[in-house]
Amino acid sequence: MSDVNNPHLIKSSEDLTMLRNKVRKAMTSRIRVQVGMGTCGLAAGAGKVHDRFKELCQEHGIDVDLSPVGCMGECAFEPMVEIVEIDGSSTIYCKVTKTIAEEIFKSHLLAGKPLDKYSLSRFKK
Repeated sequence: MSDVNNPHLIKSSEDLTMLRNKVRKAMTSRIRVQVGMGTCGLAAGAGKVHDRFKELCQEHGIDVDLSPVGCMGECAFEPMVEIVEIDGSSTIYCKVTKTIAEEIFKSHLLAGKPLDKYSLSRFKK
């Protein structure tokens, strides 16, 4: 059997299944905050938004999986942030600034109340 901690050494379907299960467990153990940092996101200020979420998480001792991700497919709405709950449900926020990131953080991550006014679904109606 190969070392499933190194995906380049996967030798069998059993190894792949073990790796998939390990990743699924890691992805569902805490809330994920994904910041779209593809070219459009970065050009629109996603780096500053990511940094602000990181600062806020550290200041408040919140343990989330803060991850830069690639293109989120809606260039006109960048910077975009997706918050994925432990149960897999998610909210995608768009046109996020540092100030909006603070508001999202306080309402969604601290109080558990998603903010519809910044959600992508509201902008795309």
